[in-house]
Amino acid sequence: MKLKLALMMFLQFFIWGAWYELGFDYIPKLGFNNDWQLPLVFGAFNIGALVALFFSTQFADRKFAAEKFLAFSHLVGGLAMIGLFFIKKEPGQASADFWPFFILMLLHSIFYVPTISITNSIAFANLKDPAREFGPVRLWGTIGWIAASWPFIFILVDWSKVPKMGEVGFGEWLGKALGTSVAGDAAMDLKAYIFLVAGIASLVLALFSLALPHTPPKPAAFGEESLAWVKAMKLLKHPFVLVLFVVTFIDAAVHQSFFFWTFTFLGPKADGGVVDIPANWVGPVMKIGQIAEIVTMLFLGYVLKRFGWRWTMAVGVLGHAARFAVFAFYPEQTSAILVNAVHGICYAFFFATVYIFVDEFFPKDVRSSAQGLFNVLILGIGPFAANFACGRLKDQYTAGGVLDYSMVYQYSMFAAMIGALLLFLFFHPPRTSASESPPAE
Repeated sequence: MKLKLALMMFLQFFIWGAWYELGFDYIPKLGFNNDWQLPLVFGAFNIGALVALFFSTQFADRKFAAEKFLAFSHLVGGLAMIGLFFIKKEPGQASADFWPFFILMLLHSIFYVPTISITNSIAFANLKDPAREFGPVRLWGTIGWIAASWPFIFILVDWSKVPKMGEVGFGEWLGKALGTSVAGDAAMDLKAYIFLVAGIASLVLALFSLALPHTPPKPAAFGEESLAWVKAMKLLKHPFVLVLFVVTFIDAAVHQSFFFWTFTFLGPKADGGVVDIPANWVGPVMKIGQIAEIVTMLFLGYVLKRFGWRWTMAVGVLGHAARFAVFAFYPEQTSAILVNAVHGICYAFFFATVYIFVDEFFPKDVRSSAQGLFNVLILGIGPFAANFACGRLKDQYTAGGVLDYSMVYQYSMFAAMIGALLLFLFFHPPRTSASESPPAE
């Protein structure tokens, strides 16, 4: 059972990891404008988060068996993702066809994002001891995200510059192969395979979902509000909840800006990059953050107990500021690679801590909806706003076809510092949790 659930999690996040990071390098080069087309394409995923709040938690898990919903969703989402592979910028075209591309991306996102919570539901329903067993199972999702980059180490190799294996020793051949990446139009053709890899993985999970244990729908419990998220929203009247809500929005936007800029920034100078890492290694370099996340999560409980909610969250937000400071002011290859490790601090110390905090301090009858509400900030509204802001910054700080990365990263750095300052000054949660007493000012 645990093996099946682990494989489910692996595939679930492999799909996302296969296209998301590299997509922020590939999709802008399809020629979509920065005013509204590009933000809408990337915003499709954020719209999917809104659908997840109102559809998967309020309807899907009460009407359909979870494994069947998962299979259908990944079938539709996978076919849409494969369709994206075939929409390209043809020679002589100013841009690829926007509306077919956007509609397919939206279709994939609407069906994919709700499955993030559905896979959690399947795991919780079928583990004997979820509190102890869920963590190791969910860990395979992070491993799936990391593994998604590895096919592109070989897909993006410029094989025309690699000597035949018999001409040189194996060590020299391997070093040349792994250190030589494509650029320009050839790179664009190969980067399109992110959609094919993600789409095939989605179809595999659709088929595998039929082998998952039957997880029947869960009717609403007696007295459960169909719109519990409205009750969760009312808790924003408490200052500490409102401050956390605002800072979560800021941190989610800052987090999205990392993906918006960083793949191209780290990549080859021939493709507009700064750090000049071969294109086939940029994905694995960015995945250093997920490896660090695994390690950081092991110490999160100790850190929370030792330093408390406010300090832990503030350090998580300041991790973004530290990373963007390096990108803005010291974009040397070694430092730009190593600083990606702070992603583990950024994610675990803030986002994971927010989820734990909501479970601890919100009333039991609205905890699920409150989690969904904060999830909309983290996966939906925050990133959606960042897409538009980054598009405007890209127009403002591009001169002669060259983007001033130092300036755009400073915006993200200062936004993270403002978020941390708000936590330090105004985030004062009560000493008791909701299980002991209601939230108090």
